[in-house]
This record gives sequence, structure tokens and C-alpha cells, in this order.
Amino acid sequence: MEYCKLQIGCMIIVLYVACIYIREKQIYQMKRKNVLFETILAAGIVGIFFDGATAYTVNHLAEIPASVNTFLHLCFLSFLDIFVFLMFLYMYDITRGLPQKRGERIGLFLPLLINIVVVIVFMPQLEYRKGTFTNYSMGMSAYTCFAMVALYVLAASGIFLHSWKNLERHKQIAISTYLLVTIGVTAYQMFFPEALLTSLVPAVVIVGIYLNQETPLYAKLQKNNEEMVMGFATLVENRDDNTGGHIRRTTAYVKLLAEELRSRGFYKEQLTKDYVANLVMAAPMHDVGKIAIPDAILQKPGKLTDEEFEIMKTHAQKGGKIIRETFGHLGNDAYEEMAYEVAAHHHEKWNGRGYPDGLKETEIPLCARIMAVADVFDAVSAKRCYRDAMPLDQCFHIIEEGRGRDYDPVLVDVFIEIEDKIRKVYEESKAE
Repeated sequence: MEYCKLQIGCMIIVLYVACIYIREKQIYQMKRKNVLFETILAAGIVGIFFDGATAYTVNHLAEIPASVNTFLHLCFLSFLDIFVFLMFLYMYDITRGLPQKRGERIGLFLPLLINIVVVIVFMPQLEYRKGTFTNYSMGMSAYTCFAMVALYVLAASGIFLHSWKNLERHKQIAISTYLLVTIGVTAYQMFFPEALLTSLVPAVVIVGIYLNQETPLYAKLQKNNEEMVMGFATLVENRDDNTGGHIRRTTAYVKLLAEELRSRGFYKEQLTKDYVANLVMAAPMHDVGKIAIPDAILQKPGKLTDEEFEIMKTHAQKGGKIIRETFGHLGNDAYEEMAYEVAAHHHEKWNGRGYPDGLKETEIPLCARIMAVADVFDAVSAKRCYRDAMPLDQCFHIIEEGRGRDYDPVLVDVFIEIEDKIRKVYEESKAE
């Protein structure tokens, strides 16, 4: 046991995290499976087991059959690479999103497959050397394994740094920590192979991901926050005789459009998972400034006068101010900024003729550009106190007419291409 104490300690920590994770999923009734994290968790447990097993067998060569020792080392090296690859995939997924095209997916997996083949082919040549404190293994299989670990760790670090500004602060800190630990352990192990520290990598990574990104408690709190935001937004919307249908539909349209843009690779640097999640939670707040508009204007059945319309237009600026004053204490700077931009700028136009600031083209935050398309589409497709709902074909035509004038051309093209999905949301809303 003296040669695998570190592995035993790491295994206890990871198993504890696994038990807590499973228990919290039951307590908070989280039915959705997080396949990637759960695969990382399983791979980490298996990898630490084989790490500990090889740390023992390599120091008891006379007692352990050579075939068993070789098999255990093959499993250890393979699962080490698989674990680091999964960590890379996780980083890729939370930033850019996993690629949808088959060729791109093959490109991600190909280095791993080649590495495992090389590890298998050269396993018979693996050497066992005597160190100062412990024996250790060396050879082409081990060199290839650690080279692949270094490759994927560097790739994950590059993706992380490239997407730094679009990640939430707590995730920046957590990911920085376990990437630095992974880089440090990998580098130390490569220069001092008898150290046998590799089990620290899965332990630190799993604990970091769980505590800062995948704990069911955090997901439950996020859901409660979303319900609170939706309830507050519905309360505001009720002032103009609407029962919340507008915010539910626009939020659904925003989510559809943002996810479609992300899956197609548009604005991929901005549309991280965090960005889309914050946008979906910010969308219901886009008209929060209407709480400051007099009822006589907000509920007027006829056309507004020029003076009344100028007052109505102030809801965007006032909405931004309300967001700053109301949500500034939540500690989620990314969400606060997103909600502010959606509320303050969803009436800006691509040609610069919108309000309140006359922003144009990419000066308008992406979240506000997405919100603008969803907001106008729902505004013209829903019945209002001063007019009936327009036919859906006409509503899509209005959005298409605004391409390159009122709205981002890319957003309009994608919105029109997912017409069937938009229609489905609209029909489901009518059936409620």
C-alpha cells in the first residue's frame, strides 16, 4: 500500500464527490442526465484505480505475472488519455459547443484513437525502471501517452483563454485552477517519471468541475432564479393586459435562435453555453422598463401620439437603469450585463435608426440583436389592445423585410430557416 497511498486518497475524494452528486440529483429531482460530466466522473474513477494498481504492480514485479502488469499499464495509459480528452471535450462544449458535423467530430477524436493504437502496439516494449523511492515504467507507450496528454491540455488551455471574456467569473477561476494543476502535474511527471502524481489530475479536475459547474444544488438555484425572473417579468407585463404570453414566447424564440446560431457556428466566440443560458434568463426582462410608463399610455387602445410615443420609448433606457439597480447585488456580473443590454438596446436597429442610443450594426450587443428579432416577431403575431394579430406568413415577411435595415442579416436568415420551429412554439402557445 505504501506505493499507492496518493491514489487511494484521490479515489476516496472522487468517490465522495460521486456519492454526493448522485444524492443531490435525487434530493433536487434532477432528471436530466449530464452525460459528459458523468462520463468524466466514471473515467476518472477507473483511471485512478488503474493508476493505483500499476503503482503497486510495478514495485512487485517478481510477484505479479508480466501479462497482468502489461495489461494494467495498458489500461492506465489509455484511461489517462481518455480522461484528459474528455476534459478537453468538456472545455470545448462549455465554450464553443461540440461540433455537429461528422468530419469535425472525427477530427477531435482522431488524435486519441491514433495514440491508443500506438500505446497498444508498443506495450510489449514497455520498460520498468528502478527509481530512488519507487519503480516506474518508461517506453514509447508512456512517451506517446504523456505527449497526447500535453497536446489536449494545451488545446483546452487555448480554448479557455480564447473564450475567457465570455465565461462567468467563478468559472474563470475554477477552470484556471484545475488547468494549472493539470499542466503542473503533467510537466512534473514528464521530467520526474518516478513521482507517480497523475492521479491528482482527475481528482482536482472532477472536484473543480463539480463544485463550480455541475453541482445539482447550483442547477436548482439557477432554476429558482429563472422562475423568479419570469414571475417578476410577468408581473410587469400584466400591466398592459397581457398574462405573460409575450415573455414566454419571446424567450422561446430567443432560445431557438441562439441555439441554432451556435450549432451552425455563427458568433461562436460569443455564443458559449454560459452566454446562451444568461440570454435565455435575461430575455424575460427586456420590457421591464414599462413598469415606469403611465397606464394611460401603456394601455391606450388607439395609436399613440408623437409625445406619448416619446414617453413609451423611454422604457428601454429606464429598463436598463432598473436592471443596474435591482440585479447589481446578485454577484453574477455576466447576467447583469446581459440583462442590461437586452433591456436597454433591444430597440436599436441595424441601420442606426433605433433608440435609445442610435447604435448600429455590431455596435449593438449580440444579445440585444437576437432579442430584437424575437420581440418584433411576437409583437406583430400577437393580438394587442390596439390591433389584431397579423397572419404568421406576414409576420415572417416583416422580419425578412427588415434584413440589413432593422435586423442583423445573419439572424434574419437563420430565423427564417427555422420557421417550422418558430411556428411550433407559436401554435403551442395558442393551445395553452
